[in-house]
Amino acid sequence: MGRIKVGISSWTEPTLIKSGWYPPDATTAEERLRYYASKFPVVEVDSTFYAIPNEKTAELWVARTSKEFTFNAKAYALLTQHPTPVARLPKDLREKVSDSKTNLYFKDLGPKEKESVWDRFREGMQPLQDAGKLGAIVFQFPKWFLPSPSAYRFMEDLREWLPDFGIAIEFRQALWMKESRRERVVEFLKDHHYTYVVVDEPQGFASSVPPVVATTAPLGMVRFHGHNAENWEKKGISTAEKFRYLYQPSELKAWAPKLQDMAKSAIEVHAIFNNCYSDYAVRNAEELGQLLR
Repeated sequence: MGRIKVGISSWTEPTLIKSGWYPPDATTAEERLRYYASKFPVVEVDSTFYAIPNEKTAELWVARTSKEFTFNAKAYALLTQHPTPVARLPKDLREKVSDSKTNLYFKDLGPKEKESVWDRFREGMQPLQDAGKLGAIVFQFPKWFLPSPSAYRFMEDLREWLPDFGIAIEFRQALWMKESRRERVVEFLKDHHYTYVVVDEPQGFASSVPPVVATTAPLGMVRFHGHNAENWEKKGISTAEKFRYLYQPSELKAWAPKLQDMAKSAIEVHAIFNNCYSDYAVRNAEELGQLLR
């Protein structure tokens, strides 16, 4: 039976800080991470989706947490086929991009620039990997990332760029988990030793991915997005409002045996709460942790 670790996405989320969950004397980034790591054994780094990580920052994360603590990190947006603001690129890469572009896709880069982005991302994460504290890089593919030969090739190539890293795949498009395709996708992930990210999210939308429970690698993972259907595809709202949902005890109780089943075929399972509004995620993570004891 593998170990189940429960945590949240982003210990620096602004509404979490404002909620009062952190002690009054935890006012710096260092103090907040140390406090968080005293309560939970795993966290998901959200900032790496928005900017290429800094190697020195990762070294500080290593120094501020115990040997057993684990970080998962979201892949940089550009590497997941999301549009990325040119302003978020490293300065030397920005200078090579047309002034007319506001957002950039990975396909817009030349071969050397693509290699440079991958190298910088990997180098930024290397301190966590070297310290044995990196669980997986989480690739969240957008809903326009559709099942196709090119999509499978793109995923296959991830191993070339991150040869020694754990890789987790989260689909935001229901077609990947369509019943007629599900088995093939799961086998593909198993063959490449990629973690399938089980999602709990609002249903009823064209892109809604069903909560299919599957373990495809030594690391299993479930991400809890909540069930705020009203805000799920609403535009012009904050990320916190989109994921504003507090799980009820009965909902968490229903997930406990599923996580335990996943742990039977994994070395470790991560249950990550992404209902990042106020202290909702930490409250639910604490509750689920108690249920699993």
